[in-house]
Amino acid sequence: MRPRNVMSMLTVPALALAALFGPTATAVADAATPATAVPATGTTGPAPQQPPAEFGTDWHDPLTAAPPVVRPAGTRSCDVTVARAQFRDFTPYRGGYAPPEGCGDRWSAVVLRLDGAVKGRQYDRLGHLAIGGVEVFRTSTPQPSPEGITWSVEKDITRYSDTLRRPQPVEMLIGNVVDDTYTGVIDVTVTLTFYAGRPPAAAGVPDRVIPLAGPALTTPRNTERILAEVYATGSGGGCEEYWYMTVPDEAPYSCKAAGGPDRHVRISVDGRLAGIATPFPVVWTGGWSNPFLWYVTPGPRAFDVKPVVYDLTPFAALLNDGRPHRVEVSVAGVPAGRPGWSVPTNVLVWQDEGRAVVTGALTRHEESAPAGSSVYTPGAEHRVDTTARHRLTVAGHLDTSHGRVTTTVTRALAHTSAHRWTDGENRDALTARWKDDETVTRGATVTRTHRTYTMDGETTLGAGDRLRTVLALGDRAGTVTLRGGRTLAWSRLDDTYAGDATYTAGVPRDQRHAVGTTSERYRLHGSAGCWDRTLRTAQGTLTEDRRRC
Repeated sequence: MRPRNVMSMLTVPALALAALFGPTATAVADAATPATAVPATGTTGPAPQQPPAEFGTDWHDPLTAAPPVVRPAGTRSCDVTVARAQFRDFTPYRGGYAPPEGCGDRWSAVVLRLDGAVKGRQYDRLGHLAIGGVEVFRTSTPQPSPEGITWSVEKDITRYSDTLRRPQPVEMLIGNVVDDTYTGVIDVTVTLTFYAGRPPAAAGVPDRVIPLAGPALTTPRNTERILAEVYATGSGGGCEEYWYMTVPDEAPYSCKAAGGPDRHVRISVDGRLAGIATPFPVVWTGGWSNPFLWYVTPGPRAFDVKPVVYDLTPFAALLNDGRPHRVEVSVAGVPAGRPGWSVPTNVLVWQDEGRAVVTGALTRHEESAPAGSSVYTPGAEHRVDTTARHRLTVAGHLDTSHGRVTTTVTRALAHTSAHRWTDGENRDALTARWKDDETVTRGATVTRTHRTYTMDGETTLGAGDRLRTVLALGDRAGTVTLRGGRTLAWSRLDDTYAGDATYTAGVPRDQRHAVGTTSERYRLHGSAGCWDRTLRTAQGTLTEDRRRC
């Protein structure tokens, strides 16, 4: 993958400039809330266009195969613009938010929509939006064409209703660099649409949302359920942006980490491990040294970075004593002192209306020692084989107004990868799989979630400095909720991306002669309905937009 040459989100390695623009180039472009399936009739988009022989100076606006957010039908709605800004540097936009008038203070849904535009030349950039200190949205940007692109992203943020009921400060930042070379100013507008009415019980909207501004957390004393969500991202242009490619210190590779590429996100309560999770291996829209893979179709989650979510309910009895407790988030496997990870955290709290104080106990805490290895094998083709696994079970009970409720959470992580490269990293390949399995038993209800993330790709720099990347990515999850052995709800997600792109490195833009094909198929089936959409592109032209179900 040659990570030292990859297009970066916040910093630009010097070798990336030479590889992609040339020295004489001129400027010229779940978990917390499950996805909701939308019933669809079998449709096909506009007739396929004949793609050009190679990329030109313009291409189709970015889009993904993911389903749109479901909006309530026949319900009064109100719009509030929370940010309108042009990002040229690292100065955040700051403004104010006020609840909408005319839609009450309880909403059946709240939908965030970002509309963006950029043209000229620019790298991919990481952005976030916080309202009242609560991070409600994390995203990255596409890379523009000389003639300009527009794009939009939608997200259901109903779970943040508690924050949105009061006037709040707003902060948004998409860190950017604009100069004589990088000309793309990122222009965005973010709007919230509120739909009057109460959310359905299945929406799982908390009573309180508490941003974790520091390690001290104090929860209401009648808390009966707690979730923590962490928007964990490795970014910034350094090696942690490509953490899945890092190798042990003894291996001759440009990105090293003593323990190899295994990473997992940990949350602790008063120094005791409370939750573990696998970070999703997001590939940003300049990743794998090849922006031509992402101009139209981004990789899974690149535009909507989903948080990892922990059920901390077994710790609720400890947290309910009215005193502040130390809650900390860290990323295991990161070399000491290395920057690159961001872990903004929100705590979601449900309260027992029938009790002023809910008591109970943490009754079980079983952690397997993290196990695994990252082994370097030298040769004409260098190789690092990595395996890792970790397991945690916690349980506790609460004496609520509706009886004693016991919650048990078990989470098991597993990672295997094979990283292969040649001297000079002119060939660089990775095959990797991550599994994150979770079972939450709350009273008589059991929810099982099985997550699998995959990455299989290779970058080669061949004759004539032709750089080719072939890459497949997978984001898969299956969830089932049972009560008394009877299925209450189920869903199955399979979001698969594949791309193959080639260009001439180290020359000005008009001499790259880039070609590339991509495809994404997003399938979501379950008790809520069905969504199945396929997108295919060639040389920046949309050649297929097919919907099934």
